[in-house]
Amino acid sequence: MTEDSSAKNPQKQEVCSNWFASWFDSPYYHILYKERNYREAQIFMDNLTHYLNLPEKAKVLDLACGKGRHAIYLNQLGYDVLGVDLSVNSIETASKNTNETLRFEVHDMREPFDEKFDAIFNLFTSFGYFECDEDHLKTLVAIKESLTEYGFGVIDFMNANQVLATLVPEETKTVDGLDFHIKRYHAEGYIYKEISFTDQGQAYHFTEKVRAFTLADFQSLMEQAGIYLLDIFGDYKLKKFHKTDSERLIMIFK
Repeated sequence: MTEDSSAKNPQKQEVCSNWFASWFDSPYYHILYKERNYREAQIFMDNLTHYLNLPEKAKVLDLACGKGRHAIYLNQLGYDVLGVDLSVNSIETASKNTNETLRFEVHDMREPFDEKFDAIFNLFTSFGYFECDEDHLKTLVAIKESLTEYGFGVIDFMNANQVLATLVPEETKTVDGLDFHIKRYHAEGYIYKEISFTDQGQAYHFTEKVRAFTLADFQSLMEQAGIYLLDIFGDYKLKKFHKTDSERLIMIFK
């Protein structure tokens, strides 16, 4: 990946409202999170597609797909998959896996699609990035408008209550010889993660900022978007959601 100019300028990075545009396009994002559990992701996709009982060769949209790990596996399960992400570099990497039933595009999740999908998946807390709740609402409306009549939407979000109760204020993670100094805190309705490190004598600083949406917050937004919430799960094995204990907030809707 190429480095965004804001990565070289911490001050510019901090005032940029679209923090995700530069951080997700940075090579360091993928270094820090390289140890993500791919097997767990596959088990989730197995459980989810079985629960939804998607038709053979169903059209599936992986919304905010990153480098495409979920999209690639969904395609291996036999679905016709489109993966989209705002990160040009992630899409360039994911596109190396393109085939007749798997493709990738750069796309802003706030915008609907011309085509319709049998399922739209927004996974691994890829929601809640925007400064304005109108943009979160626009995203939900775009999902709704891009579903077929019998299609399902899925948002896999953190359980904000559990995250806040177990927040680790500071830690250092060493990956590929880089020491990532991480600070976490909650302020003004957002969960922040400040990430600082030095590489080859150059200091870097990035900020992750995700809205601490609760189930009640999502229910309010979905009501405004005209979305019907069908079911709620609390982990990737699709166990019942518990407000205080569940690791995830997984919502099935249409």
